[in-house]
Amino acid sequence: MCRNIRVLHNFQPPTTPEEIHAASLQYVRKVSGLRAPGKSDVDAFERAVAEVAEATTRLLAALPPRGDTRTRDGERAKARLKWGARVARIAKTAT
Repeated sequence: MCRNIRVLHNFQPPTTPEEIHAASLQYVRKVSGLRAPGKSDVDAFERAVAEVAEATTRLLAALPPRGDTRTRDGERAKARLKWGARVARIAKTAT
């Protein structure tokens, strides 16, 4: 689950509320061990997601930019390179 949580700081265009919510949802799922809460736990689950999203929004607003500004295309390209290196390593150990 946590592999879906991405760096959200220092992006151009800025991180959207939807991206923050998705990361918050993944975090709460991981911590709770639940993909979806039971009927009796829905309120607590949704409240936790909202609180984590609010804290994340405050954190991102408070952090100063460091290094080069990230772009979504640049992050995708880095992920592709990393995946290619992993595939090559696996192929090498398989032979």
